[in-house]
Amino acid sequence: MWKLINRSASSEYEEQPEDDLLGGTEGLCSLSPLQRLYGFAACLAAGLVCVFLSLIVFVKPIKFALLFTFGNVLAIGSTTFLIGPQQQLRMMLDPVRVYATAIYAGCVVVALICALLVHSKILTIIAIICEICALVWYSLSYIPFARRVVSNLTIRLFDTEI
Repeated sequence: MWKLINRSASSEYEEQPEDDLLGGTEGLCSLSPLQRLYGFAACLAAGLVCVFLSLIVFVKPIKFALLFTFGNVLAIGSTTFLIGPQQQLRMMLDPVRVYATAIYAGCVVVALICALLVHSKILTIIAIICEICALVWYSLSYIPFARRVVSNLTIRLFDTEI
């Protein structure tokens, strides 16, 4: 209670920075470096376990889609423990990869809709294939010149002109 009173009394004379929702290491995410590593490892391990379990239930596309998508989201989200949620969003919405992020997020949503609402095995498999391609393209955006190399290689492989 005294902290609240002191804070309100001092706010009249001093301008304090506002807490934002995604405040860096001093805000909601004030974990020690060791706790961040544990969180990263646990989230990444859970994501990889989900992806490997999805391979076991591959013959049931709906269960496969749920486990695979959840595993991918956990694995990508694990880096939030290392760099913080604000930096993670800043990197995902960087002009270099904003389209890759949007396409990947859209594919995740479409895969979940096909699996949970539509219950179509064929559409779910197509959505998962699109999700994998979008995930690869998104991941390549973190490697310098990787998307350019893959684009040039794809053009050379599938070019039909003689």
